[in-house]
Amino acid sequence: MMGRLVRFALAGGIGFVADAAALWLLLSATPLGPLGARALSIGFALCVTWQVNRRMTFSPSSRGIAQEGARYGGVGVATSIVNYMVYCALLFALPALPPLAALALASIIAMTLSFFGYSRLVFDR
Repeated sequence: MMGRLVRFALAGGIGFVADAAALWLLLSATPLGPLGARALSIGFALCVTWQVNRRMTFSPSSRGIAQEGARYGGVGVATSIVNYMVYCALLFALPALPPLAALALASIIAMTLSFFGYSRLVFDR
């Protein structure tokens, strides 16, 4: 169990880097603001973490890839909504907070929820 948590944290770190890089790129290269850019960066990070988690953390489930992907997406969307709500709440409550700092705090909260969802609903055996 501890090894799986460490691998999940590593996958989350990779997802965080993908999310932060996409957010930074979207903020600097497009007219999108922090809220619109974050919605897109979450989707990108979700795709990255599914691939990392299925190969490194949990291994592919016994379900077909389409069903696994749908389940992963369902859990991912639910936890991404929590992530996005916390991100927005932080930015509205603390307007001087940099978007990447809000991203980091929101991601920690969402990571806890997503581990339980992924391990029980997607990659359970």
